[in-house]
Amino acid sequence: MLKVEEQQAPVEFSPELISKFDEIVSRYPVGKQKSALLPILHLVQAEFGWVSVPAMDKVAAYLKIQDIEVYEVASFYSMYFLRPQGKYVLEVCRTGPCCLVGAEKIMDHIEQQLGVKEGEVTADGLFSWRGVECLAACGYAPVLQIAPEYTFYENLTNESVDNLIADLKRKGNN
Repeated sequence: MLKVEEQQAPVEFSPELISKFDEIVSRYPVGKQKSALLPILHLVQAEFGWVSVPAMDKVAAYLKIQDIEVYEVASFYSMYFLRPQGKYVLEVCRTGPCCLVGAEKIMDHIEQQLGVKEGEVTADGLFSWRGVECLAACGYAPVLQIAPEYTFYENLTNESVDNLIADLKRKGNN
């Protein structure tokens, strides 16, 4: 886990990233640059792995909006990570239909296999996991997706989760 000082370290956006921001902002009418906030936050998260307060402040300055406007959006949507995550974030649907067919048992199994509680990061930095709201695949429950690429896995069993984790470990260590 990163120390608070490391989490709050100043952020610099690369010229390439700023260029992407510029392209996104150009899609909106003059004075409506705030409309670019969601895709810009996605780019920031893709670049840094999460969206820190200094990164949100920098986005606010770029868009010429108040810092709080960025905080409100980033904290509202669950797809933005407000603290460091593992390289692979296993997001398990925790709503009714998935729970009826074993999602809670799958989450318990993931916790045991990875050795970390929900929201924590494994010592090797490869994994974190969390329960999320509906992934819209009730007929294939239990399901999970892996962020940040949002690869989707259905009809989970302990064995399929073990295989997935093993595959990701091999991929992550290469």
